[in-house]
Amino acid sequence: MSPVSPPPNGVVLVDKPQGLTSHDVVARMRRAAGTRKVGHAGTLDPMATGLLIVGVGSATRLLTHVVGTDKVYDATIRLGESTVTDDAEGDVTARAEADAVDAVTGEAIGAGIRALTGPIEQVPSTVSAIKVDGKRAYARARAGEDVELAARPVTIHEFALRETRRMPGLIDLDVTVACSSGTYIRALARDLGAALGVGGHLTMLRRTSVGPFAVAAATPLDALAGGDVAVPDVLLTPADAAARLFPVLELDAQQAIDLGHGKKLHVAAPGAPGIRAAIDGAGRLVALAAVSATGVVRVETGFPSQES
Repeated sequence: MSPVSPPPNGVVLVDKPQGLTSHDVVARMRRAAGTRKVGHAGTLDPMATGLLIVGVGSATRLLTHVVGTDKVYDATIRLGESTVTDDAEGDVTARAEADAVDAVTGEAIGAGIRALTGPIEQVPSTVSAIKVDGKRAYARARAGEDVELAARPVTIHEFALRETRRMPGLIDLDVTVACSSGTYIRALARDLGAALGVGGHLTMLRRTSVGPFAVAAATPLDALAGGDVAVPDVLLTPADAAARLFPVLELDAQQAIDLGHGKKLHVAAPGAPGIRAAIDGAGRLVALAAVSATGVVRVETGFPSQES
């Protein structure tokens, strides 16, 4: 009788194709991984492609710490048209006069981009997944309700214009945006178009990185779902994934046992306070641990030995 293989456990970098929701990706990954314990960090709209971080097994506990990391996107913004969703999936609600669009100068575009760079207050798109009184904003909007979302602070670290393409009555801008978590690239397209007086929406969006993870290292979903690539072959172990997210705290055997049992530790020269990936001598992630300025170490998120 052959031994039973342990269920997969780790993080998979998935390259999401267009047309699927993040929930669709999770459903396919559950089948590919042979377990229901699958989750994702950082939703991508169906129109968007690119990097989706998927956790399998107990590594799903890492996802909370991935969601808040910075993101980088490649996108195309179309000036001259506004849509109900601020992207290409929604109906066009307004078209600017061709002469007005043609009069938009490169200098004006550059100034508009600079005004949307750095710390800004951004009003999310009406059809976002933000909850309003317990109900998703997009559900309220599609039900015909007037939805007003409050502005929220986000940071646009970089808003770089790579290429400008002019057509009669339209301008397409290929851009790269590096931003804080919670930024809506659709809203940037909307706000840039509004500032230029011609309207705008997003026609293409591809997420190229999430925190320390890059789409260049991701596996296409179709290859995973179709069995061309086995999930265990592309899994980042919990320790590997955690070590990319946080500084590593190396544990000796006794420290690993104590921390694994939830006991507090004390370390010398703790450095700056914050979260550490606490890893034992065998390379196993014992916990994500909070380290204080005085060297007190306590468990933030535990990873039992039989699971990690």
